[in-house]
Amino acid sequence: MSTTTRSRRARNASAMKMVGALLALYREAAGYTQRSLGEVFVISEQQIASIEQGRRPLKPDLAEKLDELLGTKGALSAALRHMPEVDLVPLWAEEYLDREREAITISWYESLLVPGLLQTEAYARSVFLSRVPVYDGDEIEQFVAKRLERREILHRKVPPTASFVIWEAALRDRLGGQDVYVEQIQYLREYADVPGIALQILPLGRTSHAGLEGPFILLETPEHQRLAYSETQRGSTLVADPDEVGILSQKYAMLRTQALNTEDTRDLLDRLLGEQ
Repeated sequence: MSTTTRSRRARNASAMKMVGALLALYREAAGYTQRSLGEVFVISEQQIASIEQGRRPLKPDLAEKLDELLGTKGALSAALRHMPEVDLVPLWAEEYLDREREAITISWYESLLVPGLLQTEAYARSVFLSRVPVYDGDEIEQFVAKRLERREILHRKVPPTASFVIWEAALRDRLGGQDVYVEQIQYLREYADVPGIALQILPLGRTSHAGLEGPFILLETPEHQRLAYSETQRGSTLVADPDEVGILSQKYAMLRTQALNTEDTRDLLDRLLGEQ
């Protein structure tokens, strides 16, 4: 890992711990427990604890609500504003990964790549090798290991109900070369037969397309909170607002009707493998 990356992570961890300590101080002064404070905002006690321990970032919208509830005169929001910009979006979107690990349902639309939970090791490595500016070798191997670890979510004792819609264009690329491509398509074909996983391909050549604004993921937590997640070139967003999540849920429902059904998806994957 580069010295710059280690320094960035250290600053990130230090700043998050500082904000978390402030939240704990103000919460206790206002007479709230972690559980009772979480109940006010319909979030889990564990999430409040993670923020206070510096393991999960405090988002600006929640900071504003906490300032109002706890009577802190904007102290938490001010602390966030004075954090370095890089620290406002923690490396690897830690908050999303926490939610992904505990999700009971996952619905994932992807138009650029194979979804991370369905990537082979070689394909994942090719993704990280393509990054601009480039990662160093140690960082790439760490990121690949982290991505492979995430795949275990689909194999835990009680796995989430998972749905994936992948635009066919993402499967026509040869990222990493021919051998990587073939292995990845074979891997998807295996997942297409796994109970509890619905894999659908959105074919090329459609005259309508509900996913033109880009990839996104929908999650449902054990507390039945519905969340949405999306990434851009310069950051990531975890959305909890019910109206915004509802709009993306409508888009996902439309995408599923526009995509091939699961049987036709298996046939298309077989055809792609037969073309090799």
